[in-house]
Amino acid sequence: MSSGETSFSYQPFEGIATFGHQTFAIEPADADVTILGVPFDGTVSGRSGTRLGPRAIREQSLCLWGYNNALQVAPFEKLRVIDAGDVRVVPPDVVETHRNCEEAARRVLESGSRLITLGGEHSISLPLLRAHAEKHGPVCLIQFDAHPDTWHEEYSGHRFSHGTPFRRAFEEGLIDPTGFMQLGIRGPTGGPQDYVHAFDCGARMWTTDAIIDTGIPNVLNEIRNTLGDRPVYVTFDIDVADPAYAPGTGTPEVGGLTSRELLQLVRGLTGLQLVGFDLVEVAPAYDHAGITALLAANLVFEFLSLLALCTGAE
Repeated sequence: MSSGETSFSYQPFEGIATFGHQTFAIEPADADVTILGVPFDGTVSGRSGTRLGPRAIREQSLCLWGYNNALQVAPFEKLRVIDAGDVRVVPPDVVETHRNCEEAARRVLESGSRLITLGGEHSISLPLLRAHAEKHGPVCLIQFDAHPDTWHEEYSGHRFSHGTPFRRAFEEGLIDPTGFMQLGIRGPTGGPQDYVHAFDCGARMWTTDAIIDTGIPNVLNEIRNTLGDRPVYVTFDIDVADPAYAPGTGTPEVGGLTSRELLQLVRGLTGLQLVGFDLVEVAPAYDHAGITALLAANLVFEFLSLLALCTGAE
């Protein structure tokens, strides 16, 4: 990028598809925020293809403008954001992939940068939480998701899958169970035990129906009052959105939140001590006109905006 140019000097169809046309750099030195992709979907139980999610999100991010009118901040101007490319994944080996993910996340956090991760399947939240808990201690967790992802039992003989990350994180002491919030849970399950397993981990579950009945401002007030100034990690499964707004995902569930409602919820996290974010489960093969990846890119932009506002977070 030449002198005087910004990332928004490019047209969406020009240049290399880094997130928001930000600088590509393998080492996150001097970065405020690092974008990292984890193109892995080796344990999915539904439709595969989320390994292509990071690339699709980056491509749609090229359509972003730089100013967030709702939050009145220009995150790319206030923060030095770099795109560090993708973690090296091993398609048939979830343990090795998680090890690589955790090591990459640790390097970013040790540099002083905050981390935004693009998935990939939801199992990657486990190694990311390991790295964040190593730095901050057990973190509060806000999980946007249609599914609890707290299966107790092994999945097809494996302890690690996209249905188990928060059970394993709870068992490893990575989550503060008094600050575990699930938003947007809905849909049929294998039985009542699926929700019971989440409650066993301390989760405060806001189903989609409960969010609508209670009202988003009231839900946000409870979240802020509960979490206070403790470190908060946010994980966002795109299937929390109704498939009318996000069809491109592996396990869609009808009756979800709208894109507008999700933007309202994410923007309402201002004031929290936000330490990290991941967005997962975008499956481009099922994504008509790229609308799921476009929503994902905008949600990452909203989180960048939150980080630009909460300058005290580390």
